[in-house]
Amino acid sequence: MSNLIEGFLGKSVEGKKSRMPAKLDYWQSATGLFLALFMWGHLFFTSSILISKDFMHSVTKMFEGSFFLEKENPYIVSIVVAIVLAVFIIHAMLGMRKMPSTYRQYQVFTTHMGMMKHEDTTLWYVQVITGFSMFFLGSTHLFIMLTEPGKIGPFASGDALISGWMWPVMLLLLFAVETHGAIGLYRLSVKWGWFDGKTPVETRKNLKKVMWGIMIFSILLALTTLGAYMKIGLDHRDQVGQRYQPTAMMQKVKNLPINISTNRANSSRCNLWAEGV
Repeated sequence: MSNLIEGFLGKSVEGKKSRMPAKLDYWQSATGLFLALFMWGHLFFTSSILISKDFMHSVTKMFEGSFFLEKENPYIVSIVVAIVLAVFIIHAMLGMRKMPSTYRQYQVFTTHMGMMKHEDTTLWYVQVITGFSMFFLGSTHLFIMLTEPGKIGPFASGDALISGWMWPVMLLLLFAVETHGAIGLYRLSVKWGWFDGKTPVETRKNLKKVMWGIMIFSILLALTTLGAYMKIGLDHRDQVGQRYQPTAMMQKVKNLPINISTNRANSSRCNLWAEGV
């Protein structure tokens, strides 16, 4: 009965307000922080292609367990993606409870935002838009990574963007993720007072500068990385499906015919010597 009363009135039998909204806020912040940090790591790992194809290939194999398994297993990536996808869905569900659910609520909010002209309110609105778009764009990307973990690499990723026509999705997702993440970290810092110090107002101004710096840097790095993969995909259009082989391995393959010829020649000499010729 007490649960019914609290459900309808938002207060317990004793007249105390429910703590559930605060708990949900906490978990929304926690899941958001996890996803923001994950996306930063993901951005830096994928941008390894800017160093070289070999380096990106080695990073991919590292996540497939090359350091502790005799043979890499792409399904390790699937496990990580499944965890991220679960957190992503939880974060989206927690965030949706604050979004305007009717046209009237949306109208009241946009009117309020227009009258106030408060930058933080506008930033929250941008988060709503980017978060909504990420729910579709991000889910698509994560589902592909979950079901096809072996198709990650210099050639495979480039092929997916160009021959698989994923580049428009990734371009839109890029802007949504980096914008949403930077604003989210700023709002988390303000909400929980992580860096308030003695002058919270001044700290907020500085945090906003950091937010814009992170956002611009992340978008530029992500665009450069996307461009690098798209170039690989364009150059590789006639060999779609071929997997990348590291330079060292290719060098061994190139030297293989020479070694075979040498071995055959040595074998022939041994036979002639044995026959007394």
